[in-house]
Amino acid sequence: MARASSKKKERSGWGSLFGGCLGGGGAAGSRKVRPGPPRKRAVPSSSSAAAQQQRLSFTDVMSTASEQELSVSLVGSNLHVFTVGELKAATQGFLDGNFLGEGGFGPVYKGTVADKAKPGLKAQPIAVKLWDPEGAQGHKEWLSEVIFLGQLRHPNLVKLIGYCCEDEHRLLVYEYMPKGSLENHLFKKFPGMLSWSTRLNIAVGAAKGLVFLHDAEKPVIYRDFKTSNILLDPEYKAKLSDFGLAKDGPEGDETHVSTRVMGTHGYAAPEYILTGHLTAKSDVYSFGVVLLEILSGRRAVDKTRPSREQNLVEHMRSWLKDPQKLTRVMDPALQGQYPAAAAHRVAMVAYRCLSGNPKNRPDMCQVVADLEPLLNVIGDGDIVVSAVDGEPALHVAAPKEEKERLAMAPKEEKERTTARRRQSKATRSPQKVARRRPGQSEEFWVWHMAGEVRA
Repeated sequence: MARASSKKKERSGWGSLFGGCLGGGGAAGSRKVRPGPPRKRAVPSSSSAAAQQQRLSFTDVMSTASEQELSVSLVGSNLHVFTVGELKAATQGFLDGNFLGEGGFGPVYKGTVADKAKPGLKAQPIAVKLWDPEGAQGHKEWLSEVIFLGQLRHPNLVKLIGYCCEDEHRLLVYEYMPKGSLENHLFKKFPGMLSWSTRLNIAVGAAKGLVFLHDAEKPVIYRDFKTSNILLDPEYKAKLSDFGLAKDGPEGDETHVSTRVMGTHGYAAPEYILTGHLTAKSDVYSFGVVLLEILSGRRAVDKTRPSREQNLVEHMRSWLKDPQKLTRVMDPALQGQYPAAAAHRVAMVAYRCLSGNPKNRPDMCQVVADLEPLLNVIGDGDIVVSAVDGEPALHVAAPKEEKERLAMAPKEEKERTTARRRQSKATRSPQKVARRRPGQSEEFWVWHMAGEVRA
């Protein structure tokens, strides 16, 4: 008994706080939770060097909930502990005018942290997410969010500033992302259509976020990659949010994680739906769905369309590998303002990510390696069709880079390149496309590869 009492005294403020939260006792009620009067909570003690060296997995937390390791691992995260009263004041009483949106966990409100309101926290706008006990997610998802985002830091992950665990209340406090979600810009027609370069930048940023998760010392599978979970900062930089469904990935000799099938219809990998076996390639499939949404400007699942077009992947995946069908895929809102060769390269990345066989999907490192060079392609370069693991692939050489390379090339290579280009032009078929803007009419040509070189 004496030893047990001593161990309790050793636990830090965070451990005491989280000990109550881990039980989830207050979260069991079914009534609608409304923020009530604030109660004082313990403040975490100073950070520990051990906490910064090794991330504690969600499994570790659930298995050592009452142990000192929990507080040691999370104190170094620099998360701030808020009271309900503080967050109510920050959001003006969760004013309707501050409402930002609502997901499976609950509603989200914009707020403002006043200067010196919290030691070490500067004045800034915030986003506050409230738990709705009648929603699709609950205490476990709240805890998952705190565990993962409390320890993971990356430019392409949204920053969790703090949390509130008070009686039955579960709240999360994030950095405010003024441009909202990618979903809103693609499908809800926010002012200002996303340009090709902005879309590609968003795709690359989101891919880098997944690379960070998959390649971590303790890998993480995001499990809920979709447009509504990709938030945008003032420069449209992509940041992944909502880690409520994230899972620790397989380690060592493990090939997968067996888990209950959860996610969003239209984004989940087929093998995960069938077996419950979760791998990093499950996230790769979801990324492919989002990449197709970025290209097409269409939702993964759209019940308002004819039955054969409602599932975007089933409807369009086969078109992605055919350069002549690229215009069928691309978002009409872009009005043809994109480099066709680079767009087809992106389409090929989406095609491989959406393979029904997870072994044929690239890992996210390869996805970034394929997409990032295309950020510098502003016009159509040479198109070279090849095969990668039995699947068609595309290489794009930007015109400027190609000219510089040829200037330094031997005479024989220059002659071969000239002959190849002449042959290529002879076998291409142009498609005339009319593009009209207000007060302006112009025509331009989009060149497609001839039928005999289709992949």
